[in-house]
Amino acid sequence: MRLYLVRHAEAAPGEPDALRPLTAAGREAARALGKQLAAEGLRLDAVLTSPLLRARQTGEALARAAGIASTPDDRLAPGATAADVRAAVAGRGDVVAVVGHQPDCSSIASALTGGPEPPFPPAGMLAIDVQT
Repeated sequence: MRLYLVRHAEAAPGEPDALRPLTAAGREAARALGKQLAAEGLRLDAVLTSPLLRARQTGEALARAAGIASTPDDRLAPGATAADVRAAVAGRGDVVAVVGHQPDCSSIASALTGGPEPPFPPAGMLAIDVQT
């Protein structure tokens, strides 16, 4: 399976944390990432997101560009692990995008690749081949 691990785009400050929306720049970055993936001919089978608003909004932009719907998954909330990602993507297809949070994205990427923790800026993405 090819996993596209994505950190949500730039979010506005505020409380409660779970309801922080994307900023205008964040919405544009999420749209641009979705358009980039579509322009590269990537066919996503699924887009799974953290249940937090900023991740859902990022995932919706990716899914819209792919012509599919995104799905929130509680296992991808802040604190998610590589095991949580594996469980969430099981049976979802061969090409799946997962939208999460930092520092989770870095630690998940490290656990799945066996390499160092990569940086994940807002709307950052890393493609990882995952054995299922």
